[in-house]
Amino acid sequence: MKNKLLLSFLIILSLSIKPTAKSTFFISENRLNDISNKYGSKAYKRVVLWDNLLNKSKKLSSLKKLKNINDFFNKIKYKRDKAHWKKKDYWASPFEFMGTGAGDCEDYAIAKYFSLIKLGIPENKLRITYVKLLRRRTKYEEAHMVLTYFHKPNSTPIVLDNVNKKLKLSTKRRDLKPVYSFNANGLWQAKNKGRSSLKVGKNNLKNWKSMMRRI
Repeated sequence: MKNKLLLSFLIILSLSIKPTAKSTFFISENRLNDISNKYGSKAYKRVVLWDNLLNKSKKLSSLKKLKNINDFFNKIKYKRDKAHWKKKDYWASPFEFMGTGAGDCEDYAIAKYFSLIKLGIPENKLRITYVKLLRRRTKYEEAHMVLTYFHKPNSTPIVLDNVNKKLKLSTKRRDLKPVYSFNANGLWQAKNKGRSSLKVGKNNLKNWKSMMRRI
């Protein structure tokens, strides 16, 4: 009889105790719950993994931060805008990208860009770069976007890409032909086959502005 009463008490006690909220570092619990409600449990877990990765990476060297962020987002499924968003061109916010668990080239670049800024990488060292991608063993060039990191203003940038998933200097990526690059503070036009660039003004790209309104 005593054992039954004890068991009943423990069951009632367990039902009355609410689970402790998981502590997060770079995202609020309210935002995390919103993502869970909108996109489901898989999205919740993905964003928690992202948050934990940022926390573990914050004291690492810049190069290791680049690698961790590049590797994390390159695991997300590639899917063209037409099939994923039913639109010809849609630039997803990082949480839309992680929430839906799929996206195309600019979504990878944008998510990496904002994640590295959260890790303390100066914005002026990062540019989202529109390139022409030469498909292997063909003469076909495809529109593509990557993230580039400049350790110093005139240094050769490192490319973070979802096609070639390894970090590489831009000089080693002969399959990429830069056209223009941008970040939140400006727009640059590629010169000399991408070996240098010229700032041409503010970032007034329509898709960028639309995406920023959704962050």
